[in-house]
Amino acid sequence: MRTKISLLALAGSMAAAAALAHTGATGVVLERMQAMSEMAKGVKAVTPMMRGTAPYDAGAVRDFASMVEGHSGETMVALFEEGTGGMPSQAKAEVWTDAEGFAALAEEMALRARGLALAAENAPGGAAAGGGASMMGGGGMMGGTGGMMGGTGGMMGGGSMMGGAGGAMTPEAIGAMPADRAFAMVSQTCSACHTRFRAEDD
Repeated sequence: MRTKISLLALAGSMAAAAALAHTGATGVVLERMQAMSEMAKGVKAVTPMMRGTAPYDAGAVRDFASMVEGHSGETMVALFEEGTGGMPSQAKAEVWTDAEGFAALAEEMALRARGLALAAENAPGGAAAGGGASMMGGGGMMGGTGGMMGGTGGMMGGGSMMGGAGGAMTPEAIGAMPADRAFAMVSQTCSACHTRFRAEDD
């Protein structure tokens, strides 16, 4: 049940994100908005598969995971050049004042997306498989103007999100999970990034 609730929240967040315009954005700000919009559309397409309301397509999940990984890590960090805050961007100043933390979350996104690509062969198994409910984020994925990711949820940390004391789970460990659980981990990283680095809408 927790898995379905979280994925419903994801779908709602994606619909809201799609309705927001990128008016006034140019250059690297527009580039990052477009990247986040592409990921948002991907989440909207994959979510019904994870909820069991659409046929599961492992190839589509792999393609989604590859796309997310391609927008993550150093690629994501490079889109947030110094001095590109302020409207229409909704990136908080913490993107630059805590650049190390932002880069860590961007890299965590890449790692988890790589794990999801490996997990794509595993049919969605629901939160009951291995206690997946503890892995779930609090809601939305990417969304909003300014190219930062929407949703709610805690920052990385604690045994339910990390693979042992102080270290992130490997892609191979994530790849052994049911696909919906791996997808939830990608969602959770987006939520953590939103909470810390994206300003809330008025």
